[in-house]
Amino acid sequence: MDYSLTPILASNIGTVLLAILALFVISAILTCIKVVKQAQCMVIERFGKFNRILESGLNIIIPVMDSPRAMQWRYKKVDISGVEYTMTAPQRTIDLREQVFDFAKQNVITKDNVTIEIDAMLYFQITDVRAAVYEIANLPDAIEKLCKTSLRNVVGKLDLDECLTSRDKINSELGQVMDEATDKWGVKVNRVELKDITPPLDIQQAMEKQMRAERDRRAAILNAEGEKQAAILEAEGVRESQIKQAEGEREAAILAADGEAQARIRVAEAERNAIQLVQESLDSTKSDPAQYLVAIRYLESLKEMTSGKDNKVVYVPYEATGVLGSLGGIKDLLSGIGTKG
Repeated sequence: MDYSLTPILASNIGTVLLAILALFVISAILTCIKVVKQAQCMVIERFGKFNRILESGLNIIIPVMDSPRAMQWRYKKVDISGVEYTMTAPQRTIDLREQVFDFAKQNVITKDNVTIEIDAMLYFQITDVRAAVYEIANLPDAIEKLCKTSLRNVVGKLDLDECLTSRDKINSELGQVMDEATDKWGVKVNRVELKDITPPLDIQQAMEKQMRAERDRRAAILNAEGEKQAAILEAEGVRESQIKQAEGEREAAILAADGEAQARIRVAEAERNAIQLVQESLDSTKSDPAQYLVAIRYLESLKEMTSGKDNKVVYVPYEATGVLGSLGGIKDLLSGIGTKG
């Protein structure tokens, strides 16, 4: 045996032991240090009993005595073919941000016994970490089951038409039910959204026919209303035109009457002036003005009587002989006027 190698072996063994001890110390130190990210937390148990909750930042725990408590959480993964699937796995850090669970479509029966498919999403946030860890075994699975059963209860109270037109009502009522049920789990349900409601194929076809018939009815109503309005407007236009035409004719008649009246007034004024002149002339000859005017009118009448083409014989009434005597007065008048000239 070569005793010269013993110190070397002892030295190597000591180095290995020191290295192992150093690694153990470093691993122990690393185990003591827990770094929690922002908006996350970690539940710490001491000998299997709840001890405290680590906030975001740098935290120190005691190895062996303290250990993080994991909770089940849901993840969505996409495989190589692009198909999205959901998986549940334990995680030691708990996310305090608002989470969304997108559930698979489920069949729900309405009040009028129509089976429809509903795709729902749930938005929630953990407000009490201790309750979320210790009050429920699998929080994501419990929330999903509760959402599905509550959705069946809410939709079962409504008809198909109400389900299709009252999504806000369903969202509000379902959110309220979920919030009350998950309060003891330390979860706050902010809202529930229905992404899609799919009726059966035969119901969809019937709804399309109904919608098409409704659109045809509305189109017919709109067409009839348009024709009615057009007829009303046309009648109003005709009435306005007739009114305007009547007003124009009335104004024209009024103007014509005013013109005729003015003309008669002018003729009367001219005759009055002529009579005054004749009277002034007759006063100098001491003749009767009335006799003069009658004679003038009589001569005008004789002229009209003899102006026709077929007038061959003119009969002068006997009473006219007395009127003709006034011609002498006219002669005297004219001669008197000539003498003055």
